[in-house]
Amino acid sequence: MNDLRELYQETILDHYRQPRNFGRLVGANRKAEGYNPLCGDKITLYLKVEDGMIRDAGFEGSGCAIATASASLMTERIKGMRESEALNLLMQIHGMVLSGSKNNDVGKLEVLAGVHEFPQRVKCATLAWHTMKAAIENIEQAVTTE
Repeated sequence: MNDLRELYQETILDHYRQPRNFGRLVGANRKAEGYNPLCGDKITLYLKVEDGMIRDAGFEGSGCAIATASASLMTERIKGMRESEALNLLMQIHGMVLSGSKNNDVGKLEVLAGVHEFPQRVKCATLAWHTMKAAIENIEQAVTTE
């Protein structure tokens, strides 16, 4: 369990300090905003979707280490996925974060299972994922964790 906790902490800090895909995505044709009033996390997610495939992803915003790292990990993973696959991944991640159970099917996203130990941070970890769902579904209203 200590190994998983260390991996969790290292991965979260790495993606927080050097977030991947951070910045406005030129050529994006989907956009959604998310807000976590409990922690103050804010995210704007940009997707470039063609023929049901997520070709590129980027995000802007500010937030805690968990929210930023989760957005960074998510944008890395969903590139090249079909929209339906990304929505299925959202369900897997959400279930994993809530239960804390490992899920080998999600690759390095499995580190997000560690958030289960901090129930007040679950909304931080899932904000980007729910924002991604809104972007895929073209929902213009901001996503909130409340």
